[in-house]
Amino acid sequence: MKAIGIVGSPRKNGNTEILTKHTLRAIEEEGLDTELIRLAGLDIQPCNACMVCKKEESCPINDDLFPIYTKMKEADAIILASPVYFSSATALLKALMDRAGYIALWNGRVFAGKVGGPLAVGSRDGQNFTVAQLAYWFYYMGCFVPGSTGWNIAFGKEKGEVEKDEQGLETAWNFGKNVAFLVKKLKT
Repeated sequence: MKAIGIVGSPRKNGNTEILTKHTLRAIEEEGLDTELIRLAGLDIQPCNACMVCKKEESCPINDDLFPIYTKMKEADAIILASPVYFSSATALLKALMDRAGYIALWNGRVFAGKVGGPLAVGSRDGQNFTVAQLAYWFYYMGCFVPGSTGWNIAFGKEKGEVEKDEQGLETAWNFGKNVAFLVKKLKT
């Protein structure tokens, strides 16, 4: 059983990555394998609506998407994490969601039945919309989205500030525990 956390921040080792690693530690503690995937530095282009994925499980855009899509397909749980950019997820993460979503949708809804959910980090506002934006993707994909002890959001602007948000850390931790619980229930 494996969970992956995909960090959509262009900044390595930033608040979103810190929060995602925290969540993955909670999942690991429950016996699942985990992997952190950073989109920072990768080339993931937006969907160009060519519809090749409607005919075959592929995408003709030659970039870094398909290896990540394969890991998403193989995982039992997927976490999408984003910093808030103008009250939304990053363009990098949105490009991954669009393209991986279309490929999965047209090729047997391969993400349906997986466990998944969002994490969002921002300095002041926009987290609720970003979490909702990410959560809607999971609903559309047919995933099971466990709750936590609040919205899966945390506050932080400068690198490391998220570590001061005790409530955000607790919520992310409890979300991770619920992800692991649900994966194990679905696999037994």
